[in-house]
Amino acid sequence: QSQAIVVYTGWDRHALVGSEVRLYCSFFSWRWTSEDVTFSWSYRSDGSRDSISVFHYTGGMPYVDNKGPFRDRLEFIGNPRRRDGSILIRNLDYSDNGTFTCDAKNPPDIVGRPSSVRLMVYDKVPIRAGVITGAIIGSVLGLLILVVAIYYLMRFLVARRVFNISVR
Repeated sequence: QSQAIVVYTGWDRHALVGSEVRLYCSFFSWRWTSEDVTFSWSYRSDGSRDSISVFHYTGGMPYVDNKGPFRDRLEFIGNPRRRDGSILIRNLDYSDNGTFTCDAKNPPDIVGRPSSVRLMVYDKVPIRAGVITGAIIGSVLGLLILVVAIYYLMRFLVARRVFNISVR
């Protein structure tokens, strides 16, 4: 009896020109990892409607497309026994911007939806709004803790002084 399989990838990956990036792909299945597990990666460049197959793992062997844009730059770094079908792409270029889709099958669990991750290649990795928001919140909390610490220190010093005056 076949069960549904759920495939996971990240959402967006940001990388610099000339660097490398790991694209994660894993899956959840109710079955043990089969000897017949397969992973397939396809790529659709920004502005294109068509996807091309760039990698396939089956029968315990990885197969990299030997004619496409990633022929000498793509490496399988996953561990199928651990349900990991991750790939590494080296020497990134602007032309690598696009959507990568991973599909996994763990027979008899073959019904499921592929998962996609978007790769964005930059000269400089942009600062995300979340980083700026986090820095602002962190600064405000740090300032608040400092104010509270100063308040309690002053209160302690005043209480000590009043206690010393009343003892005399």
